[in-house]
Amino acid sequence: MAAEAVSALIEKLISLLGEEATLLRDIHEEVAEIKDELESIQSFLKDADTRAAAEDDLSEGVKTWVKQVREEAFRIDVFMDEYLLHMAQHHPHRRLGFNGILQKSARLITMLKPHHEIANKVQKIKTSLQRIKERSERYGFQLSTGLGSSNGSQNLRCHDPRMASLFIDDADVVGIESPRDELIGWLVKGQSHRIVVSVVGMGGLGKTTLAKKVYDHQMVRGHFDCHAWIAVSQSYNTVDLLRIMIKQLCEARKEFPPKGIDSADKMSVISKAREYLREKRYVVVFDDVWEINFWGEIEYALPNNLKGSRIMITTRKWEVANFCKKSSLVQVHTLQPLPLNKAWELFCKRTFEFEFGGHCPPVLKKLSHDILEKCKGLPLAIVAVGGLLSTKDKTLFEWQNLHDNLGFELGRNPHLAGVNKILSLSFEDLPYNLKSCFLYLGMYPEDYSINCIKLIRQWIAEGFVKALEGKTLEEVAQEYLTELIHRNLVEVSKVDFSGKVRECQLHDILRKVILQKIKDLRFCHILSNQESSFEGLTRRMSVDRVSYDVLNGIGDTHIHSLLLFNLDELLKPFMSTFCANFKLLKVADFEHAPLDCIPEDVGSLFHLRYLSLRYTQVKMLPKSMGKLQNLETLDLKQSLVSDIPVEINKLCKLRNLIAYYRDNQKDFSLAWEKGVKIQNGVGYLTELQKLYHVDLNHVGFDLIEELGKLRQLRKLGVKNLSKETSKALCASIEMMNHLQSLDIASISENEIIDLQSISSPPRYLQHLYIRGPLEKFPDWIPMLQHLVRLWIFWSSLNDDPLNALQNLPNLLELKISEKAYNGEQLQFKIGGFPKLKKLSLLHLNILNSLMIDEGALPLLEILSIGLCLELKVVPSGIYHLRNLKELRFHDMPQEFEESLDPEQGQRYCIVEHVPIVYLTHKVRIGYYGFEAHILRSKHLMGLEGQTINRNDDHNENDSNNINA
Repeated sequence: MAAEAVSALIEKLISLLGEEATLLRDIHEEVAEIKDELESIQSFLKDADTRAAAEDDLSEGVKTWVKQVREEAFRIDVFMDEYLLHMAQHHPHRRLGFNGILQKSARLITMLKPHHEIANKVQKIKTSLQRIKERSERYGFQLSTGLGSSNGSQNLRCHDPRMASLFIDDADVVGIESPRDELIGWLVKGQSHRIVVSVVGMGGLGKTTLAKKVYDHQMVRGHFDCHAWIAVSQSYNTVDLLRIMIKQLCEARKEFPPKGIDSADKMSVISKAREYLREKRYVVVFDDVWEINFWGEIEYALPNNLKGSRIMITTRKWEVANFCKKSSLVQVHTLQPLPLNKAWELFCKRTFEFEFGGHCPPVLKKLSHDILEKCKGLPLAIVAVGGLLSTKDKTLFEWQNLHDNLGFELGRNPHLAGVNKILSLSFEDLPYNLKSCFLYLGMYPEDYSINCIKLIRQWIAEGFVKALEGKTLEEVAQEYLTELIHRNLVEVSKVDFSGKVRECQLHDILRKVILQKIKDLRFCHILSNQESSFEGLTRRMSVDRVSYDVLNGIGDTHIHSLLLFNLDELLKPFMSTFCANFKLLKVADFEHAPLDCIPEDVGSLFHLRYLSLRYTQVKMLPKSMGKLQNLETLDLKQSLVSDIPVEINKLCKLRNLIAYYRDNQKDFSLAWEKGVKIQNGVGYLTELQKLYHVDLNHVGFDLIEELGKLRQLRKLGVKNLSKETSKALCASIEMMNHLQSLDIASISENEIIDLQSISSPPRYLQHLYIRGPLEKFPDWIPMLQHLVRLWIFWSSLNDDPLNALQNLPNLLELKISEKAYNGEQLQFKIGGFPKLKKLSLLHLNILNSLMIDEGALPLLEILSIGLCLELKVVPSGIYHLRNLKELRFHDMPQEFEESLDPEQGQRYCIVEHVPIVYLTHKVRIGYYGFEAHILRSKHLMGLEGQTINRNDDHNENDSNNINA
């Protein structure tokens, strides 16, 4: 990981050096030499990192050397940031950033500081690096040129902690009965074609244990002619694996292996394997596969002989399983954490095996459950923690001590070493560019569900995301996150209607392992109730629940990322010196902080790229914001800022301007959500990708026309559109070729907006929200082949819009609400809306007939019908919606609701197949002023017929997920 820090620094220096040939010519050569020295050291560092990952016995000298490299990289990084900051301060009228400040000639240095001071610093850095490089030669490091994690780490590993998984007695295994039986069925039943069975899950879930129990089962052994179990791991030689496989297959039949197998080359070994297996039904297990293309190397030795042969693979990576699909039938079992009852059974079995009859004493039950909760169903952690507790005195003191210090114990206690080691393998296997991204998640508090969009923006601001031709940085970062999820390192905690991941988090035990790495690598300092002292040699700080005194004690730092959580106060003295104390800041996240203003001199934070004032009480932005030439994200959601100063238009690198306020104390209306006023000149923000919501009330046509210059926009939201300005907006929208989300709101429920003039809509538009009266349903909407979500509010349409929309090939969600349709009937015809999953029909005052033909809406999962007071009868067509998972009726007529009574209702049979049915009623003013009566729930047994408070799930992501 030290190599990653050096790698990032090298890229930074390359960016500096590559801007202009005349760049600061007095130190240009020295900076280039520093870069060259770092590149040399980096090669040795990768070997040192490999040894550290393998937990080989590194000498104290090697550990010290790695530490010195990391500290020197830190000093160089700080020096370059300070240098650029001073350049910016001495040349405020230049267009700054790398492209601006690194211009012209070496005379700029003398205007910054005395020349000899800079030269001395550079010389000290060079000297220090040369000494570090010389010392590396003493430790016999091997040059490494690989870009990713070294695959040689396994060769150094003297003990494999997974070995125990192969020898667990059946009596000691808990919770595998169902997956075991499923896998056995996949192996011994089904087609005669060769099939690959993959078991996928995070480290520590018990993949090896499960696979071994399946492999050893008598039904499996009796079904196949021969069998082999191959441990693969991160480092392997394909030919050696095939030799081992052939020998095991022969041994299973009590036969001698082919002659010359030990000296045969790769092609010969493959041929011998194919020849041996040609007429046999075989099963081979490849345990712990890491390389994505593993199947591509091994498949030719395993013939598809139509004998019903099977290959089982265990892996932590989804890509490994998916790769097999290119040439074989594949069945995937995703192994899940143990449910609570099975986790408790395993915990008690391990902790009290020889005491208390295997049961937990009542006095320890509460703390035992609290400790078990931290394991989150991970068998490896449960077994290890239970084993440790079995050696302790069965007292509240010992239990409380482990509960409070589990993270610390993971790093030092030999009983938990296997947990640390196995989970660390996944981290060490990451490519270097993903390690920093993954460590960054550890800056968030325990059990914190992280907004993925926010996380991606922070990664970009940190410089973790590398540009790829043809893709935005956001798209590349999304690929990074997807890979971490597919490697089972990051858990998905929330998905949206389309299946896109919206929130994620770390498993508690994995987070504790990562926190130790964060500390060892000085990646970040976490200030919390448990850790309230600050160490200066770090560039990131996460602050969670600390007192003001602790926070105020932080002086001048080199911090460039600051994340704040759960603070009760941010007093003025702290904020008054904030810019001076955090002058190199790149990421400042004040979300939910008790903050009502930001410093006037915030513009001095030259490096600032990400600023979030989300959910703060900040009302105004200082004019100095215009100096933040590197700012990429300005997040003002749910702040009190209503006017954006004209100086913001100078921020040519700004990518995201998010600014709107939702007043949840009000009922849902056009006034419920407000945008912000912007000024003429917004057309200069040519890098802008997200702009919402803009208040267009009282703005001129010039500003609306300027929006058309924002050709990179992916998301646009506008408020208070009038009939006069709607055509100008349509003209600007036609120029936004990359637009994916468009939200348009009229100035009032009576102001008709004309959207008909768009003749060439953005072809990649996926989300469309229209709030306001329309003269006519726009002809261009049925042309949107990529549209997945459409909401229409207050549109007063007289013609049924369903005919125009029913053939949209990718539409997943449709909401027609708030008097959007003035007709008496709606009909969903057979074959219509082939992919729709979510449908809402709300506040349609005249609607008295809703027809759903059999064969319509075949994939619908959620249906909401509400405030349609003329709709007296439950639509019989709901009976045809056999994939429906949830049904909601909001404030429907009394006779409508009475007909749904499970005991006496005449129409109950229509909805009987739906797993959960809600009857929701408005009980108070406000967006969340509803209560939901659960009519029937197959998932919430015991709550049937009860009333619960219902705060409709309100998506905190920027996806306009409004529940009316």
